[in-house]
Amino acid sequence: MIKAVTIKVNGRLQNVGYRHYARLAAQDYGIAGKFLNLDDGSVYIEAQGEEQGLQDFIDYCKKGPAWARIDSIDIQPAEVNEELTRFDA
Repeated sequence: MIKAVTIKVNGRLQNVGYRHYARLAAQDYGIAGKFLNLDDGSVYIEAQGEEQGLQDFIDYCKKGPAWARIDSIDIQPAEVNEELTRFDA
């Protein structure tokens, strides 16, 4: 069953490859979605996929690459978007 979430990640995320490595993780876990860098330095993510893959992706987002610093993460359930078929940056 496909599930969807929105994720807002706060911390040191920009200029450290956070989106790049999160996109690679999304591909590994079969997740479709998209990213948006917000003006406050946080990253907004829409993600959807099978429940286990989605949970694995969320777990990755909570830690990110070694040089990122995650201060907080907010995860909310969302509606599945049939138009999302891959992960866009």
